Amino acid sequence: MKILVTGAAGFIGFHTAKQLLERGDTVVGLDNFNDYYDVNLKESRTTVLDDYDKFSMVRIDLADRDAMEALFAKEKFDKVIHLAAQAGVRYSIENPHAYIDSNIVGTLHILEGCRHNDVQHLTYASSSSVYGANTTMPFSIHQNVDHPLALYGATKKANELMAHTYSNLYNLPTTGLRFFTVYGPYGRPDMALFMFTKNIIEGKPIDVFNYGKHKRDFTYIDDIVEGVIRTSDNTATPNENWDPATPDPGTSMAPYRIYNIGNQNPVELMDYIGAIEKRLGKTAEKNLLPLQPGDVPDTWADTSDLANDVGYQPATPVDVGVERFVDWYLEFYKEELN
Repeated sequence: MKILVTGAAGFIGFHTAKQLLERGDTVVGLDNFNDYYDVNLKESRTTVLDDYDKFSMVRIDLADRDAMEALFAKEKFDKVIHLAAQAGVRYSIENPHAYIDSNIVGTLHILEGCRHNDVQHLTYASSSSVYGANTTMPFSIHQNVDHPLALYGATKKANELMAHTYSNLYNLPTTGLRFFTVYGPYGRPDMALFMFTKNIIEGKPIDVFNYGKHKRDFTYIDDIVEGVIRTSDNTATPNENWDPATPDPGTSMAPYRIYNIGNQNPVELMDYIGAIEKRLGKTAEKNLLPLQPGDVPDTWADTSDLANDVGYQPATPVDVGVERFVDWYLEFYKEELN
């Protein structure tokens, strides 16, 4: 297979591209290397991928229509795994235009590239943020998701709607994956695990929002990547039993699917912090703060549909995953514990 992985210099994209290369696929990575966070980390991930003969990286912005059209026409991808996006709930409040350019315009260019170049299957990143104001737990793909709490979640819901129209109009198989708080080695510096680890090592206080009462369905990167690749290999098909009188949001009469991809085991934020403290042998100074605008108190993924359809089964407990991240952080940044 020749597979386009967008966001290949990013956290999930890097790990996905690496796993595809290790099984023998040809991978073209795409990334714009923007400075939303440390570009050196993106370059480091790319250096790892460059060691594989079947990998090449193109430095293109998703919003560049001409460049995207030329890339698809030249490469003739078999499949596309679209993981590039402007991420972050809080940053979407500060810089909404970045989310429209990348997540809306960029995804349109991906859909058009797939449509005009006979791509067999598009798998793309959605987010647990689409659940927004929903409070029924666990979150299910069969629930309504019409009340996002921040623009980031709204753009991801829009991506799902855009994908459905292309599945319906052009018979393009599309599958969206709603990611739940992914963590692990090479993770993003704006994520809690990275920031907590850095500050605890440096003896600085950590900001703990919602007074630590959050619960998150923390999902280790290896489990995520396995689910992404299994999903890409399982091309979306129409639901023959789909009923327009009682429409199921997770499926369609078109070749379209939505899945949650999480750990199915919400963990309290204080327990997550405790796992970091245990590995570092240090106690964090905690700055307890109220819930931030756009945040939700809890997340919990019902992944039964993904398990039934592709055999997805997350297997990494939080304490194990946190330890692996901290070990990577200490080695990557040459930190020594006192």
